[in-house]
Amino acid sequence: QLRLKESGGGSVQAGGSLRLSCVVSGYTYSSNCLAWFRQAPEKEREGVASIDSHHETTYSDSVKGRFTISQDKEKNSVYLEMNDLKPEDTAMYYCAAQWACPDGLASPLSVSSYNYWGQGAQVTVSL
Repeated sequence: QLRLKESGGGSVQAGGSLRLSCVVSGYTYSSNCLAWFRQAPEKEREGVASIDSHHETTYSDSVKGRFTISQDKEKNSVYLEMNDLKPEDTAMYYCAAQWACPDGLASPLSVSSYNYWGQGAQVTVSL
């Protein structure tokens, strides 16, 4: 089994930046697909950004140009750089993984594409 732990959440004013980290432990495989999701109260969980084993990235329209997903395989970690944050970005952020993903995913921002999840990290953006 895989274990995912997020860190780096917190509160920031609009226009500020935060960097989320997620460490994957338990079992590692080079052909992983990793992603960040977020969920605000009474809203559906939505995909924010993903990265596959070929370093191909996918972003939701709402964060494209502001957020950047990256990974450090030596540290078994995936990151989400969040810039120019807006109040609409306020949510619980989750990292997710699909360990067997040699050819990427047909729907990289779909919840059903991942089978391992972290506990979440709260991000709050104020005016």
